[in-house]
Amino acid sequence: QPQSYWEGAARLIASVATSSKIVVEKSTVPVKTAEAISKVLKRNCSDPSVQFEILSNPEFLAEGTAIEDLKKPDRVLIGGAETESGQKAIQALKSVYEHWIPSERILTANLWSAELAKLTANAFLAQRISSINAISALCEATGADVQQVAHAIGTDSRIGPKFLNASVGFGGSCFQKDILNLCYVCESVGLKEVADYWLNVVSMNDYQKNRFVERVITSMFNTVAQKKIAILGFAFKKDTGDTRETPAIDVCKGLIRDGGKCCIYDPEVKPDQIFRDLSTPKFEWDRPNYSKSASHILQNVQIATTPAEAVDGAHAICVMTEWDEFKKYDFKAMYEKMVKPAFVFDGRNILDHAALREIGFIVYSIGKPLDPFLQKSY
Repeated sequence: QPQSYWEGAARLIASVATSSKIVVEKSTVPVKTAEAISKVLKRNCSDPSVQFEILSNPEFLAEGTAIEDLKKPDRVLIGGAETESGQKAIQALKSVYEHWIPSERILTANLWSAELAKLTANAFLAQRISSINAISALCEATGADVQQVAHAIGTDSRIGPKFLNASVGFGGSCFQKDILNLCYVCESVGLKEVADYWLNVVSMNDYQKNRFVERVITSMFNTVAQKKIAILGFAFKKDTGDTRETPAIDVCKGLIRDGGKCCIYDPEVKPDQIFRDLSTPKFEWDRPNYSKSASHILQNVQIATTPAEAVDGAHAICVMTEWDEFKKYDFKAMYEKMVKPAFVFDGRNILDHAALREIGFIVYSIGKPLDPFLQKSY
């Protein structure tokens, strides 16, 4: 457990320290970790003259652009104790960053504010995605276009254009974890309404993934049983091989639960990683058919080494990751190789839908007016 890692690190530091130390926590750790670290350090150091100062310095690097984010961050946040020695420690770390970052971009705060700022930043980003995803469902039901709505609100300088792409859902190792962490803190201090509020961001994300699966199944004549479905992309976002909490996991599981056969192609993710992700039970016990969980899932998963192999003989293509290379594929050639009617379900709204329809595909994209073929005729 990650919990025991920092404890082990703190014990090691304490056991070998012969002079006072500043200990900096970097990652999104469970709340109030700084307090716990400080207790472990104090109790494990035999030399009474050694003092420890804990700083919280959460990193705001994004995967795929981490080095750029490190060189030119929007801001650097340093949290420390509001004591004289705490403030000194903050200045010491600040002077390291000032070698390449203008000092007005280095923010200081108390320890708990810094820890909470990181959780809150991720909660707000995830909330924006869930907000636009909620509107995408309304757009489909009413014939509006979520990209037009997003563009219109994104030009409002108070809202801004970032993180307004409707999609099959957010993934990554932090958003869900940090929101649940935030909810846990709220619950533990008795703020149930606040916890419920933030939990809705995660619920909306689950709803969006389920909605996508249901859309695929209903569009394909209410069943995907025994049908090959090409899954393009498995990473949670482009330019990374990271699959943690990727929406593709739940989408594939949902399609397989209905009897579909998923053939997955991702330019970066290794096959064994995909098999591992799909065979790990997520609350598997509360599924009605849990007895045939992992083995049943893996029998229905193939990994393709080329996109052509993934779509050969498939009934549908589902785009799960916004890899740039997907936009450049020869979809006409793919169409020839697929079972008709051939479907494209664009979970990232990155393809040229008009061109795909021209070729003959039935296209579903998130938050766009529905293809006449997909509209319920009742």
